[in-house]
Amino acid sequence: MTEKERAAAIVATLEAIYPQAVCSLDYGEPWQLLFSARLAAQCTDKRVNEVSKTLYAKYPTLEAMANAELAELEEVVRSTGLFRMKAHDLKYGAAMLLSEYGGRVPDTMDELLTLPGVGRKIANLILGDVYGKPAVVTDTHCIRLSNRMGFCETKDPRKVESALSALIEPEKQNDFCHRLVLYGRDVCTARSPKCDGCALADAGLCKKRL
Repeated sequence: MTEKERAAAIVATLEAIYPQAVCSLDYGEPWQLLFSARLAAQCTDKRVNEVSKTLYAKYPTLEAMANAELAELEEVVRSTGLFRMKAHDLKYGAAMLLSEYGGRVPDTMDELLTLPGVGRKIANLILGDVYGKPAVVTDTHCIRLSNRMGFCETKDPRKVESALSALIEPEKQNDFCHRLVLYGRDVCTARSPKCDGCALADAGLCKKRL
């Protein structure tokens, strides 16, 4: 079995386990996904989803976010950590979306990277979830599982992204990353992975068990 064949088998196995591959962040508009992803830095998605309910009720439009009092915005997002930097990025990101992109979240990597606080991980999330483009979102689950499965031997997000992009079919990449998050929470956890009974290990697809 080649590495691409093994990767395809892993993709198929996870598809069977998680037929619905959905983003764990709640959002209605593309800009809300962008900002929620920014809030998720060093914070759980569960906490972000709790905060975002209040955040988007208080600031329901980009105009409202851009015109927010920074101190008030900081208080709303305080519990997500790094709240001053995040509030700054939300406020001025909203202003930039309005002034530079006509209120539309851009659909290219280069443009997305011009927005405050947006790196490749967030940009890929937008490209995949909003625009349906090939995208590898290298969050902590993706990096951990990719190493355990033997797709790479690095914690460098850009190198993990490159490795998966070469192995996973383009149309499968985005959903595969969402499924890695689910599997990383349910089975292949950080501290105590459940290798006994793991569908990937039982099938001989995970290199940690080969």
